[in-house]
Order: sequence, then C-alpha cells, then structure tokens
Amino acid sequence: MDNCKKARLFGSALVLLQGVVTALFPRASVRLTKKMIGKNFHNADELDAKPAYLRQLRAVGVGMIAAGGTGLLLADAEGAETSERAGTEDAADE
Repeated sequence: MDNCKKARLFGSALVLLQGVVTALFPRASVRLTKKMIGKNFHNADELDAKPAYLRQLRAVGVGMIAAGGTGLLLADAEGAETSERAGTEDAADE
C-alpha cells in the first residue's frame, strides 16, 4: 500500500513538472516531437510548428499543472485524513 502511495505521489509530481516545462517552453516539446518523428519519417526536421499549436501546447501544460497539483493535494489530504483516523483510534483505545 505504501509503495502505491509513493508511486502516485511520484507520478503526480512528474506530471506537474512536465506541465511546467510544457507551459513555459513549448518549443522544447516541439523539438522533442520532431526528434521522435524523425526516427520514422524523412524530412521531419523541416516541419514548423504554427503559433496556434504552441498555444495549444501551453494550454496542455497548464492542464498538466492542474492535474499534477490536484493529485498532490489529494494525496496530502488523504494522508492527513489517515493520520487523523489513527489519532481517533488511539484515543478510543485508551
């Protein structure tokens, strides 16, 4: 159970970090995509991202920030709830 919680925290933090990078530096995402496409297609380096695509990437990045932040907040709330329950159970035992 503890490993699952750590994995969710790590995943949320990773999504949050990727969202920050994508929102602030969308051209880095474009370069990475060109590199990946270039492995299978000729002349992929000649592709040029339109300004609308860069705006969409920024929006996706902001969404990733919201999703990752929500995941971290929910994990924090779940941890507080669990410790609160443990405190209540300890008080009931006394």
